[in-house]
Amino acid sequence: MDALREATRYTYEDLALFPDDGLRREIIDGELYVSPSPALPHQVVIGNLHFLIRGYLVGHPIGRILLAPLDVVFTQFDVVEPDLLFVSHARRDILTRKNVSGSPDLAIEVLSPSRRRTDEIVKRRLYERFDVCEYWIIDPELETVKVHRRATSGVAFERAGEYTAETGDRFTSPLFPDLTLELSSIFEDVPAG
Repeated sequence: MDALREATRYTYEDLALFPDDGLRREIIDGELYVSPSPALPHQVVIGNLHFLIRGYLVGHPIGRILLAPLDVVFTQFDVVEPDLLFVSHARRDILTRKNVSGSPDLAIEVLSPSRRRTDEIVKRRLYERFDVCEYWIIDPELETVKVHRRATSGVAFERAGEYTAETGDRFTSPLFPDLTLELSSIFEDVPAG
């Protein structure tokens, strides 16, 4: 059975053969994950967060914030497209003209109903395994942000916090000194329903 699974595993080369049809295709442990293009709430959240972090980086040039679609290649069998990712200058050698070849400092996923399990479990484990420093999971429906951060032991993620717009929460990250992100700004103008 393992030999059969090995023979049917997708690779980064396989991804390049798919048509450019607006679907997001990622592979994790050689398994193909396909999702439709995101809905408006998803895109509004990504735009807001990119604007906030990009504005910070203009005054604090410590790295780059990048938007999907952009492949992050961990191995030939592990290629994903985080909604947003941050690469510090310390890791800038992973940036190539074609993709990100290695682990970003931060991966951010905005939940969609069809991708909830993949983002919350499968991708969290992947990012943990490949030494991503932080992973943020953003839920536009519940207006929450879950922050997972590499534990001081360096082996696994720990839940650094769960924040909600309903209670006026805001949070910080050691990746962005002196930046406080208010959830009201992250979820500003997100359409209801």
